[in-house]
Amino acid sequence: MENKGNVIGQDGVAGLKKHTMRPIQIAFLLFCLVAAGAFGIEDMIPTSGPGLTIGMLVVFAIIWAYPICQIVSELSALMPSEGGIYVWVKESLGEFWGFCMGWWGTISIYLSSATYVVLIVGYAADFIPELKDPFISFVVKFAIVAFFVIINLMGLKEVGTVSTVLSILILAAFTTVTVVGFANWEYNPVQPFMPEGQSIIDSLGGSICLVIWMYCGYECVSNMAGELENPEVIPKGFKIAMPLIALSYILPTVAGLVSIGSWEKWGTEGIGYGDVLTQRLGYGWGVAFLVIAIASQAAIFNSYIAAGSRGFFVMADDRLCPKFLVKVSKTRGVPILAILLLGAITVLMMNFNFSTLVTILTPLALMVYVVLGIALLKIRKLYPVEERTVWYIKGGKIKIFVMALLPMMIAVLGLLVNGTEYFLLGFISIGSAVVFYIIFKVSCGGLYKINPQEYPINYKTRLAKGDIQRIGVYVLAFGIYAIVGSLFLSWYEGDWGPEYYLETYGSGLQSDFWLMIKTARIGGIIGAAAGTALLLIGKKKDPV
Repeated sequence: MENKGNVIGQDGVAGLKKHTMRPIQIAFLLFCLVAAGAFGIEDMIPTSGPGLTIGMLVVFAIIWAYPICQIVSELSALMPSEGGIYVWVKESLGEFWGFCMGWWGTISIYLSSATYVVLIVGYAADFIPELKDPFISFVVKFAIVAFFVIINLMGLKEVGTVSTVLSILILAAFTTVTVVGFANWEYNPVQPFMPEGQSIIDSLGGSICLVIWMYCGYECVSNMAGELENPEVIPKGFKIAMPLIALSYILPTVAGLVSIGSWEKWGTEGIGYGDVLTQRLGYGWGVAFLVIAIASQAAIFNSYIAAGSRGFFVMADDRLCPKFLVKVSKTRGVPILAILLLGAITVLMMNFNFSTLVTILTPLALMVYVVLGIALLKIRKLYPVEERTVWYIKGGKIKIFVMALLPMMIAVLGLLVNGTEYFLLGFISIGSAVVFYIIFKVSCGGLYKINPQEYPINYKTRLAKGDIQRIGVYVLAFGIYAIVGSLFLSWYEGDWGPEYYLETYGSGLQSDFWLMIKTARIGGIIGAAAGTALLLIGKKKDPV
């Protein structure tokens, strides 16, 4: 990566230093953002069966990862702006929905960053018992956060270098697993296809959220597009990264199954990819692979600091977040305070356990993909491809509609089959966007402060013109979703849900499955009514 320009001493997006990147560097950055190894797939194998696990890894690469890559490539080529997904939605759907998109995407990265720090120390504790001590664990976690924050403060060039080095190490490790595994083929990798006595619905539902999660993160690279001197490199990087990531999942998994077997014993706490090397090459190789597992989480954390810090930074530049976040380092050209804020929040959140963090962040991450498809369709109308000179998805209207619809449908399904506790907490985490939009719009002024003619406000509410209607649509949509979701979950989890939540959470109200279903249903009815009321009031008192 080569610096192509001078820092001009400004704050905000205008003060960022630009760099030139090659397609392979974008590919390695994407590899770190999305995958950094096949860790996590181990839990799918005993839950869904070896055959179905391999099938899901192949199918979701086509119906989930491929459309997302195509959408992000097209929108990055058309609008290579810092902030990526926030800018695309702001331009296509307006300030309110742009803020929601930016909030969901950025908060999910903040929480994800903390999970990877937790995983780094968790893996290391397997061969350094002292890390199980809470104080020592905290000190090491803090040191990890500080180290990678410093790298990010040095600049995007340094982030890209670290991502490239770690990607090569991780790919070398999984290539070794693949070669050794296939060289010792003893078992049928797709036998059985599913666990005996388990229905296809149960087998799919047990792992569908995990396979979705394994292919998430492609859109994060767009947050840094404004720092690229040659943003047209992003679609080229996707062409390398997508098959690379899919193969880095599929080939080691097949290799592990054919050489070790024992599919029912696989898992993050059971048999894993490192066992291929331990059993066939010796204990030292297994330890080396565990070091790579730590490097994998570090690679993701490093790239997530870069992606996550740009979210609130760009929104602050649009007066939709506190102004101090627009501060740019005069020597390095990076959003210094935004990076430090992400580091500070990570230090706070890393004290929560992994499952808690994932429960909160999953609905936020999935909502990004619901709105992303809508943004593509709207931008296609605003900017016809016939008038473009940059890369776009080739094909007719039906293909584009399918590309947009597939991620939306899968994301909604993921929100439902995650579990009732995810479903309910999702309304809190997703709904936080509206609360903070109102707070920041009123306190910071939003786009009205930049261009009052184009972005007028309602002087009574101090929100943008038409925001009451937009909030009404938001509340109405989630009210209907809560009602439909409660009916679906009654069918989907009704036979085993009460027993599962009792075993998981123990006695008390939080273990009462049917109480959660009733809460969702009643909340949905109230939300639908409130949304309808806001729409009617908005049309009369606050027209767009």
